[in-house]
Amino acid sequence: MVLFLQNILTNPNELIQWGVDMFKITEIKRWAKDHGYSLIKEKDDTINGASYYWCKDSDPSVTGVALSVSKVATAIFNHISDNKWIDHQKQFQENKEEAKFTTSDY
Repeated sequence: MVLFLQNILTNPNELIQWGVDMFKITEIKRWAKDHGYSLIKEKDDTINGASYYWCKDSDPSVTGVALSVSKVATAIFNHISDNKWIDHQKQFQENKEEAKFTTSDY
């Protein structure tokens, strides 16, 4: 599983194909630790779930919080890859918009 997470850095399409919700928080913690990040899961009764706090070990000013395993994995991935996932999603939306204008409804 860790190998799969490492492959995501080179192919963000795998996040779409498999979805990060299939991962357990323990696997994401291990993956984050391998890349120099710490991750804490804190139960949060106000939202009927949990909050996930993360930070970069070498720079404690780099932090974030997410409300799901998939969102914390995506946030850390974005920081590791300099927003590769966000850029991928922007490109996907642009292509989707272009497709609306290029296909006909005949």
